[in-house]
Amino acid sequence: MSYENIVYALNEKGLTVTFAESCTGGYLAKMITDIPGSSSVFKGSLVAYANEIKHSLLCVKQETLDLFGAVSPQSAREMATGAKMLFNADIAVSVTGIAGPGGGSAEKPVGLVYVCIATKNTEKVYRLMASDKNGRCGVRSAVVEQVGRLLTELLKNE
Repeated sequence: MSYENIVYALNEKGLTVTFAESCTGGYLAKMITDIPGSSSVFKGSLVAYANEIKHSLLCVKQETLDLFGAVSPQSAREMATGAKMLFNADIAVSVTGIAGPGGGSAEKPVGLVYVCIATKNTEKVYRLMASDKNGRCGVRSAVVEQVGRLLTELLKNE
């Protein structure tokens, strides 16, 4: 499903969405706001690249960042719940990961991304591995495409 169809489905269901993005750097917000009429379903977005912003604006616990790091399922979950509250949205999507080309490790390689989708009743975290063969842009594009699929599935069942 395209982001145009996601906007349409959100409109049909009377739902709103927000994003808390780190490694995608606002790419998700761009995909939504490229669609005419998105203002009726899109509450806003926060690019929380620095840990201090994840902590201060999205309410990611410092303990979570210290124990698990920014690229973790725990941080993704707290980012999504923080964005949901901050923007008072029905659905919040968070993305945190390593787009590369540097910054990876054996434990957390380039292309590792955690996505959390928080709704009224659930918070589900997904672990994605995006190929870095097309570099940083390739990782980000793959993640945005996968988030589109995840939102599509969610909206089919919502």
